[in-house]
Amino acid sequence: MKTVAALTVLLALPITLHAQVSRTNDYLAKMDTDGDGKVSLFEYLEWMSYAFDGMDRNRDGVLTADEQPGGKGQPITRDTHRARLAERFRKQDANRDGFLDAKELAAPPQ
Repeated sequence: MKTVAALTVLLALPITLHAQVSRTNDYLAKMDTDGDGKVSLFEYLEWMSYAFDGMDRNRDGVLTADEQPGGKGQPITRDTHRARLAERFRKQDANRDGFLDAKELAAPPQ
């Protein structure tokens, strides 16, 4: 039984690796849900909030220490998390047009 489970995991590995995003254009394509070739703040927040949502096991909108990596840290609300993401978005939006293109997505926030 363990062999079957291990084999199933090994066979699924290439599919999982293929689904991962590895290039800036891949990120743009995944984040750009309306297909306009740029990422809005809303699209950015939705995409970048997946980790928070995955860690918030009890779905109360707050990451407590036991839900954070290493089991440490001050509680953080989803609203605070999204505000930090919005600030990072603004820093990456080099031309200040309210959207991120592939070049801006690839550049670190300034």
